[in-house]
Amino acid sequence: MAPAAFPAQFKREVHTVNGVKTVVLTAGSGEPLVFLHGAGLWHGINFAVPWTEKFRVIIPFHPGFGESGDDPAITDTHDYVMHYLDLFDALGIDRLRLVGFSLGGLLAAKFAVEHGHRIDRLVLVGPAGLRDKAHPAPDLFKLPPEQIPSMLVTNFDVIKPYLPEKPDLDFMGDRYREGGMLARLWWEHPWDTKLPRYLHRLTMPTLLVWGEDDRLIPVQQAEIWRRHIPKADVAIFKGAGHLVLDEKREAVDAVQRFLS
Repeated sequence: MAPAAFPAQFKREVHTVNGVKTVVLTAGSGEPLVFLHGAGLWHGINFAVPWTEKFRVIIPFHPGFGESGDDPAITDTHDYVMHYLDLFDALGIDRLRLVGFSLGGLLAAKFAVEHGHRIDRLVLVGPAGLRDKAHPAPDLFKLPPEQIPSMLVTNFDVIKPYLPEKPDLDFMGDRYREGGMLARLWWEHPWDTKLPRYLHRLTMPTLLVWGEDDRLIPVQQAEIWRRHIPKADVAIFKGAGHLVLDEKREAVDAVQRFLS
């Protein structure tokens, strides 16, 4: 995503974490709210603007995604947990409110399992990573890339402004790079089979947010997460797909109320 697509109030910071360029977007003031994105931020971050009214919102690009550099040493999702442990220390963040979406939801859950003493409240938005044989997620690597954007939302007009009419080499190259990073993480292990046994460690207040019409991670999977997390509430929004925060301002407001 080009920097021009960021809301004006967000500043761009560049940090080096274990030798890896890590770009972080920040806006607002107050207690830190960290948002961990999914498999790319090409759809923008306009949804996060209301949060800046009450929090210092921090949105890092994962290594291998967006404007951050590549890190060949990252080969599984736990490597991202360690990356963010070091990034938060570098940013001087001791305690935080953590929001994770899709891939970022899995990363947020894993971080909170291991470092729950640093998390005041946790929000998982359509989190990926758990296997549900009754309601399986589609195999992303078998889907034609041109079909994926339309599967993310119920109202395509929400993301249409972020998609070029004729994708140029830069846009396609960025998506290919991010897809390669995702494949490195998930090609052989699309589910985290061990995570459910440790989700009981998420003792902080937790909110699960889902779009009722999510075609990538079925809303029925919310029940698996809720069953394993001691203090989990569930908020499901009608007329929304996987990008529920982009489609429904009500979901954005629900997250803010919960974190407040």
